Amino acid sequence: MLGDTSFDDTAGGDRPDRRALILVENLSVPFDRRVWQECTTLRDAGWEVHVICPRGEKRDTEPEAVIDGVRIHRYPLRAATGGPAGYLREYGTALWHTARLARKIGPVDVVHACNPPDLLFLPALWLKRRGARFVFDQHDLVPELYLSRFDRGEDLLYRAVCALERRTYRAADVVLATNESYRDVAMRRGGRRPEDVFVVRSAPQTDRFQPVPPEPELKRGKPHLLCYLGVMGPQDGVDYALRALAKLRDEMGRTDWHAVFVGAGDAFDAMVELSRRLGLSEQVQFTGRIPDAELVRYLSTADVCLSPDPRNPLNDVSTMNKVLEYMAMGRPIVSFDLREARVSAGDAAVYAPANDEAEFAGLIALLLDDPEKRARMGKIGQERISGQLSWRNSQASLLAAYAAACRDQIPVSAGDPVRTRKRQRR
Repeated sequence: MLGDTSFDDTAGGDRPDRRALILVENLSVPFDRRVWQECTTLRDAGWEVHVICPRGEKRDTEPEAVIDGVRIHRYPLRAATGGPAGYLREYGTALWHTARLARKIGPVDVVHACNPPDLLFLPALWLKRRGARFVFDQHDLVPELYLSRFDRGEDLLYRAVCALERRTYRAADVVLATNESYRDVAMRRGGRRPEDVFVVRSAPQTDRFQPVPPEPELKRGKPHLLCYLGVMGPQDGVDYALRALAKLRDEMGRTDWHAVFVGAGDAFDAMVELSRRLGLSEQVQFTGRIPDAELVRYLSTADVCLSPDPRNPLNDVSTMNKVLEYMAMGRPIVSFDLREARVSAGDAAVYAPANDEAEFAGLIALLLDDPEKRARMGKIGQERISGQLSWRNSQASLLAAYAAACRDQIPVSAGDPVRTRKRQRR
């Protein structure tokens, strides 16, 4: 529960008929940790919270669920394959189901759309015409994501995603940005006023990331354990990490480590194959997605954690969740030198020149040889997570954004659509 009841007043939480509808397309809920934190923050502030999202494959599979008071409505969705046509099918299906479920839910005060893709402004506009306010939660800069993922340059599809981003900015009443770099884009490229853009940083759930005693057997007989946690997509740099590990072994003669890569994604199979081609199969373990308790065991045992995201238009300005999660666990980090990586980690990480795999390997070796430095860095990370980067600060910003969006708005009545229409005509 929130400790400051004034948040409830400014966000409309003292009026129990306030209803928020959160739209998500690329992850299920509550698996999407950022969205789930936003849901529970709004719930604790007195909002009735609904979520529309896709079903998960192995979890979050029920079509409907009420979890901790949050009402979740899920639809079946097959991830895109086969290029642009596959994305058109995926997004078309998602939009159809989102509109269908939104009609079922009925009137809401706020529609809160999380990208990607920048297409959810379409159902949001439909709800705006029925009295809702639109909060755009910009998880990714989709034009930069397109450039970084597909390597097609500024082609026709790139210009299309730029146009969709502009339409989304224009339709929103307020914008939530994950960091100051994204906030700058919203103002500079989106033309939004500073007072309409709120920084709501992602933050790890500290109750999920509680260190446990290390388990030496996870190191597979080696003195040290290296750990990667996160998505494995084309832009996430797992290939950079693997090549750096090959250099650590072949060029620096270091075989005193075992590495575990936790997570899944589009590039998972390709990364397993790359590891095999590099001759790393005996020293590198891929777990796929694993339960939280198992993840915490690995992170608690890890000597160094890896954040190998290469510099590209997206990564340089994005906050990496894995960096925050490493910090919550008190682990030292090796990262490439990215603008927002330095903002997040500060002295909890060491930074190799962008995309330089040899330097990345050298910094791993440096930390493996300096346990005192590792301990200092881990402590710095935990202090940052419990202080300036804590979710408490983002809670305040989220509720301030809702208060700004709902200023002078008359709450809808979920049980009386006729009265709601009359209010909208006033």
